[in-house]
Amino acid sequence: MLDSNFRNPYQKILINPLLKLKFIKKIEPNFITILSTFFGILSFFLIISARNYLAIFTLLISGYFDTLDGSIARITQNSSDIGSVLDIFSDRVVEMSIIIALFLVDPINRSFLSILMIASSYLCITSFLVVGIFFQNSSEKSFHYSAGIIERTEAFIFFILMIAFGKYFKILALTFSLLVFITAFIRIFEFIKFYKNIKIQA
Repeated sequence: MLDSNFRNPYQKILINPLLKLKFIKKIEPNFITILSTFFGILSFFLIISARNYLAIFTLLISGYFDTLDGSIARITQNSSDIGSVLDIFSDRVVEMSIIIALFLVDPINRSFLSILMIASSYLCITSFLVVGIFFQNSSEKSFHYSAGIIERTEAFIFFILMIAFGKYFKILALTFSLLVFITAFIRIFEFIKFYKNIKIQA
C-alpha cells in the first residue's frame, strides 16, 4: 500500500539525487541486489546478538538498496530477467532471515507466531506470483506488480517495530500475519472477480 502510494515522492527525494552521480551508473544492478541481501542477512546476526539499533539500521540499508537496484537498472537500460529473479529471491531471503532471527530471540514463546508469519508470507508471495502470470505487465518493474495492504515497506515497518519493541512481539506478529493473510486472499478474490468479468464480456 505504501509502496504504491508513496513510491514517487520516495523516488524523487531519496533515489533520484543519487542516480545523478556518474559513478552510480557504472555499478552493476545485480551487485546492489547482492548488497541488499548481505545487509539483510547481517541484520539477522545483529538481532540474535541483541544489537537491535544496528539491526534496524542495516535492515533499512537493505531496503534502500532493494529500491536502488531497480532504479539503476532502468536508468542504465540494464534490466534483465536474471535481475528480476535475483531481486525477488533476495527479498525472500531477507524476510526469512528477519523472521527466523525474531524467533530465535525467544524460541519458546515465539514459535507459533513465527510459523504463522512464515505461513502468511508463503501464501502471499504465492498469490502475488500466480496472479502476476495472468496479467500483462503495465508497471516499471520487469513483472506485473499487484499492490496489497501489506507490501514490502509495511513488512519492514512491522519488522522494525518487532525488533525495537520486543515486549509487543505477540500483538505485532499476529497483526502482521492477519494483514498478510488478508492481502493474499484479497488478491485472489480480485483476480477471480476480474477473470469472471472477462468471461462475461466475452
